[in-house]
Amino acid sequence: MSGVQDQVISAMDSAKEAAVSVGERVSDFFQGNPFATDIGHKIELATDATRLTTENWGLNMEICDYINNTTDGGRDAIRAIRKRLNTQISKNNDIVMYTLTVLETCVKNCDYRFLELVMCRDFINELVKLAGPKCDATPAARTRILSLIQSWNDAFREDGRLLAVGQIYDELKAKGVEFPAAGLDSASPIITPKQVRLFFQSVYCWFLLLIVLQNTEVLKIIEPLQPIDPTPQQLEKLRKELDVVISNLKVFREMLSELTPGKEDPDDVQLLTELHSVCKEMQTRILDLIRTIVNDEVTYELLVINDELNNVFEKYDRYMTNRSTDERNLQNVVPDTEARSLSEQLGALQVHDAKKSPER
Repeated sequence: MSGVQDQVISAMDSAKEAAVSVGERVSDFFQGNPFATDIGHKIELATDATRLTTENWGLNMEICDYINNTTDGGRDAIRAIRKRLNTQISKNNDIVMYTLTVLETCVKNCDYRFLELVMCRDFINELVKLAGPKCDATPAARTRILSLIQSWNDAFREDGRLLAVGQIYDELKAKGVEFPAAGLDSASPIITPKQVRLFFQSVYCWFLLLIVLQNTEVLKIIEPLQPIDPTPQQLEKLRKELDVVISNLKVFREMLSELTPGKEDPDDVQLLTELHSVCKEMQTRILDLIRTIVNDEVTYELLVINDELNNVFEKYDRYMTNRSTDERNLQNVVPDTEARSLSEQLGALQVHDAKKSPER
């Protein structure tokens, strides 16, 4: 009896997969090739393993900006990501991993419209299917998919509009699916002040490690830094940290956009000031790395991030200037009833002396 049930379940699963496949072809027919759109083309380039030797973070951030600044960018991006994953999951692991990186970066840096598209049940279930045995994903791809679902569950399960990811996570856990252990290197989409400080400490230590590797003697401050050609392992570590930088920048920008000068809570002001201070320190380290690392791709990524830091610092300075101006204006506001004498007030009300004869 159980064998018959298994056959029925298998047949139903096959029917569902066939329906999804037909649905994708119908969607492509009516909406066109997902990679023919502007954002689709960018995603295709950002995941092209024949051209890339590592992630193109500059292009990844362009994708995020496009999604945030256009009406249909998010939906077109999801179509391209789904197409890339479904067609390459059993063919090219590098393309799959690049695509998952693009997806993760967009979740961390795009607005709520995109989050709702990713955290819906249909999309998360599709990722679960890709990680299953029928799709023949590599262990690395399967681990990465499960790790993403786990991190999204941690970040969004309390959000009333993004409940599906938490529900699916619980369902998978109930079925005995084992998720990867959450390591210190995994960056949560929601960056807390503690994580910001930990990040700064990590990058600073990483930078000092490079200095030690190039020269065992203590370098004097006045001595110029020597060029460094980091190993692949060091580059991988740096890129993970830079990914956190990008997330921190997003938090900083969003706070500056959402807060109103002079109307913030004291805790918000404290966090904003702390973020500014830490990001300033991070920029100092990034500038040092720009001067020392002899790797064109990494240097380009660092320059892009440095430019983003400068932009958010300008926005912060304008915000604080407006805040100071508003505070001074409030302090200088004096009610007219206090500034004017009683006679002036009576005169304004056209109140006449009772002894004065009325005009004829």
